[in-house]
Amino acid sequence: MSQKLRVCSVDYLNSAPLVWGMLHGPQQGVFDLIFRVPSICAEMVASGAVHIGNIPVIEYARQSLTLAPGVGVASHGPVRSILLVSKCPLPRIRTLAADSSSRTSVALARIILARRYGVEPLFAAHRPDLEAMLETADAALLIGDPALRLDPQALPYHVADLGQEWSEMTGLPMVFAVWAGRAGHISDAVCEAFVASCRYGRERLEEVVRQESAARSIPGDLARRYLTHHIVNELGPRDYEGLNLYLRYARELEIVCEMPPSLSSS
Repeated sequence: MSQKLRVCSVDYLNSAPLVWGMLHGPQQGVFDLIFRVPSICAEMVASGAVHIGNIPVIEYARQSLTLAPGVGVASHGPVRSILLVSKCPLPRIRTLAADSSSRTSVALARIILARRYGVEPLFAAHRPDLEAMLETADAALLIGDPALRLDPQALPYHVADLGQEWSEMTGLPMVFAVWAGRAGHISDAVCEAFVASCRYGRERLEEVVRQESAARSIPGDLARRYLTHHIVNELGPRDYEGLNLYLRYARELEIVCEMPPSLSSS
């Protein structure tokens, strides 16, 4: 890595362990690191403004990128931070206001609603404000930190956790984000740095929770539970099996035009 690569990471709690080594550990200074929401990270990779991004997996397929294996953002059940909140039962949703910051989650909502509930609602982009979203649509999709700031049990609506919905529908993990870029930028040294940074963060979760929960106005006990029970950052064979199935379903709904090669943990 003679050239310092410009790298965009997601500015959500779920990605904090991924970059902890880059911010506080041995990988500090290895990359020129910036933070954006997932959709902007993807746009910056597409435009060449950054070399590599922690991007929605749907954009990995759309842009025909090369993936840096081993780490990302996934769930093996309820994810807690991808919430579909509806004024009506899910099979009756006709309009959905979506925080379009994560294109993977928007596509996941489309897949689950079509395959599990037999509906294909109209989607409209909206800033992540639940009550304002529900004034204009039957349902709202909230992702990331804004979803974590909600208490699903206290809401007077139907609430579906899309990580849980996917797991129940497929029996597989759901991968939301991966490191990806053009092939020439994804070297063995880059992949090793990403894995090492993530492991540095996962080994220091109490430190991550203490600093990130306060900065993001998320209760510490929720942040700890989220990073230990909901979010998976080190990816293995079943995670990639789930990712391959997600992309196949997206292709069947014509959300992506081409399928990338099947992924494995190697």
